[in-house]
Amino acid sequence: MTETESIAYDVVVIGGGPVGENVADRTRAAGLTTALVESELLGGECSYWACMPSKALLRPVIAQADARRLPGLAQAVQGPLDAPAVLARRNYFAADWKDDGQVGWLEGTGTVLYRGQGRLAGPRTVTVTGPDGTVTTLTARHAVAVSTGTRAQLPDLPGLAEVKPWTSREATSAQAVPGRLIVVGGGVVATEMATAWQALGSRVTMLVRGKGLLNRMEPFAGELVAEALTEAGVDVRTGTSVESVSRENGTVVAVTSAGDRIEGDEILFATGRVPHTDDIGLETVGLEPGSWLDVDDSLRVTGTDWLYGVGDVNHRALLTHQGKYQARVAGAAIAARATGGTVAEEPWGPHAATADHHAVPQVVFTDPEAAAVGLSLAEAEQAGHRVRAVDVEFSSVAGAGLYGDGYKGRARMVVDLEDEILRGVTFVGPGVGELIHSATVAVAGHVPVSRLWHVVPSYPTLSEVWLRLLEAYRDN
Repeated sequence: MTETESIAYDVVVIGGGPVGENVADRTRAAGLTTALVESELLGGECSYWACMPSKALLRPVIAQADARRLPGLAQAVQGPLDAPAVLARRNYFAADWKDDGQVGWLEGTGTVLYRGQGRLAGPRTVTVTGPDGTVTTLTARHAVAVSTGTRAQLPDLPGLAEVKPWTSREATSAQAVPGRLIVVGGGVVATEMATAWQALGSRVTMLVRGKGLLNRMEPFAGELVAEALTEAGVDVRTGTSVESVSRENGTVVAVTSAGDRIEGDEILFATGRVPHTDDIGLETVGLEPGSWLDVDDSLRVTGTDWLYGVGDVNHRALLTHQGKYQARVAGAAIAARATGGTVAEEPWGPHAATADHHAVPQVVFTDPEAAAVGLSLAEAEQAGHRVRAVDVEFSSVAGAGLYGDGYKGRARMVVDLEDEILRGVTFVGPGVGELIHSATVAVAGHVPVSRLWHVVPSYPTLSEVWLRLLEAYRDN
């Protein structure tokens, strides 16, 4: 092992996914010298094993489902998807798992890239162990930002290691369609991958420990998605846990809590995420390896004046867009503190990631789509708000009928009865992902219901569901 002398920067970022890239972009834009350390592909999980490849897999599935709702087009799209073509397009959107384009962008910002494993080695110090074993020491004059994200959590099951299970990485990067796929879990990854691989030709069985799907959203979201998955041919089994797994002559066998033996060619465990902080030197600064990083609203780690935890590592909102939002806030806060400026930490200020608490949007790209922002009814009530849920069916909206025959979906807004603002909004139905930003504006902006009456939706679009919701609130 060869060790080089220390090199100083204003800011050092550990982790080069979208979050780390955005921290570096913001600190460089503020004139701070910045180094970024990445051990795998620059662009991270989202670019190669999550957002981009998963949505590339799902887009043809959703397009075909929409087409099948339209007379005059439905007969032309009854055949199976061209799986090799879908996988090839997915490969393109994952840049064939090469990061040249991302590297070019980063270099254009003036950020210095270090390839290798980054580890804290005391306050404001990071060591980088390169692929050749060379160790480079970086020191940060002002801040170190940890943006190493999360990795898949696998259960402690007998026989699991020998089975070589899929995680989200294998599910989004597989180069062939398995004949039979077992999906363990009922969350976003599980439902999206069940949707994609069933449509591509797999016979999918979902084993869900809980009572339903998408349990962090309004209950009707999981119910409508489960109903559609079942109609598409997925065998959805709720209240079912896996007790053991094995691979026999190439076939995966999962034994459930009910004693059933489920056979498949592959098995995907989509059972949660854990912080990717077990080998980044947290112990050298008094923190526990493998832990989530507790941060304030400027993303600074509790008890420090130099360390930031940005993105999934802080467990505030495990979503790429929310992590990039945090990166913009953290970059601005780092720059303000580095230059002696005023740090505005009040809610909704430039240096506070307030939306993490009140207005986190998410879209689940199943068929139907499920989209939500803010609090569910149960969460709002648990938080002590006096609220009322207002529900309408999309069948009451002309734009839904035009979107496709048999359109099925539901919308809910959770109204704070004291302030008459929205605490949360949920849409379920084909195409509703494009509606959620309007809801995010309403929730984040605390737009009064009285003002929403003057936000006129275009006719005939899905957006007219807003008018139906407001009418239902007025009339009840």
